[in-house]
Amino acid sequence: MGLDSKAQAPPTDVGDGLKAPRPSRPNYNKLHAQPLPVKAHPLPPLIPHNPLSLLHIAFTYLSHIIFPPSSHPASPLRAYFSADTRSIHVTDEETARILWQKGFFGKGSLSRSEPAWLERERIRQGIVLGDTSEEITRKRREERKQFKNERARKEREAIEDQLVEEATSGPTDRSEGIGHIQPCIASDAAQSMCVEDISSWGLHSIPIRVYPEHNLSIETEEPIAGSLPEVASEVSDHQIPTKNVINQEHLQLTVEEAFFLVYALGVLEVQDPLTSQIIPTSSLFSICRSYSYFPPQPSSSLAPDDPFLLSYVVYHHFRSLGWVVRPGIKFGVDHLLYNRGPVFTHAEFAVIVLPSYTDAYWSSAAELQAIVNKKGKKSWWWLHCVNRVQAQVKKTLVVAYVEVPPPISDHEGVINETGNVVDIGRFLERYRVRELILKRWALNRNKD
Repeated sequence: MGLDSKAQAPPTDVGDGLKAPRPSRPNYNKLHAQPLPVKAHPLPPLIPHNPLSLLHIAFTYLSHIIFPPSSHPASPLRAYFSADTRSIHVTDEETARILWQKGFFGKGSLSRSEPAWLERERIRQGIVLGDTSEEITRKRREERKQFKNERARKEREAIEDQLVEEATSGPTDRSEGIGHIQPCIASDAAQSMCVEDISSWGLHSIPIRVYPEHNLSIETEEPIAGSLPEVASEVSDHQIPTKNVINQEHLQLTVEEAFFLVYALGVLEVQDPLTSQIIPTSSLFSICRSYSYFPPQPSSSLAPDDPFLLSYVVYHHFRSLGWVVRPGIKFGVDHLLYNRGPVFTHAEFAVIVLPSYTDAYWSSAAELQAIVNKKGKKSWWWLHCVNRVQAQVKKTLVVAYVEVPPPISDHEGVINETGNVVDIGRFLERYRVRELILKRWALNRNKD
């Protein structure tokens, strides 16, 4: 079920049977209006029955030629490479806000997804009022949990009342095959109820467990009315509002996200943390490839199927198709695909990246075939486990096969003598992506 910003949430119970509405959510449609941190300037539409639309198109076209608008931010976005975490860190708050609101890039280092630590800290200290998105989600889950517990309690009470009524209903007609049932309540330590021996019916003794009447109630987490002033006083003593809160959180980008922003969009500049110099795109490409291994490998020993290449090719492929691509480690996959973003809907697809060695080069020698058999094959048990997990979380599994090309030679002008890629475009265009959708077959759902 999607988290639509316009959907009205059910009210919450505030006591005495009164219902208080939840606080309104932010206008996500306005905050995340741009799918990427670049701005497009299309021509106005042509209206056949309105000749003035032609003049509008001509005026817009000429104005774009004379005064070309800029699609990129006024100042370049800055980040730095962290070798310890093998990721890209964005410490500027404005840059982090732009990257998150325009494309959902990265995650907060002290948050689950959106960088909201500073907002949570201000709310905790009483500087500002309201709830963060994480706090709203937590409260919604608590309400859902309490509702399910209450429903389960009522169902259990109904079953127990029925069992007690059947056990104390008295003797019945033996001609129908039902004998006399005498209830026997055990001690308080056992907290159970059993039925007397009915072996005369040709059946074994059937124990029926119920709870004593005084144990049927479930304690709630709601505080007693008399204790509310004391709790409020404790909070006011330990949470003294302060005016200045230093933001200790930064935006953390994966290497795939950072290289896409640098190479494909050209809106990000990655700096060396030691020299504060901007890392060129070709050097950043080699760094990302080297640090995809553990320990990092030199550029001269990098293979055409290194983990970064396979992951980035798939990331670039789905980003180019308009999907919002997020890391999928919590579901055991490589990527998650969102239609608009995590604040609007849940991820529809989970992507697993697998190399495919269909080129004739990989079968030309026995050593290469051994490498292919080691890297490119997975067991059916592994695939069944991954597919089962995605079915439980209501996602469709997509197996993205990346066609791995043979190693490129130096004389083709793509790489230099040191092994660094000079022409990244020609290097990446040799890769192909094939998509295979898998769905778990269930007997009760696929009877037709």
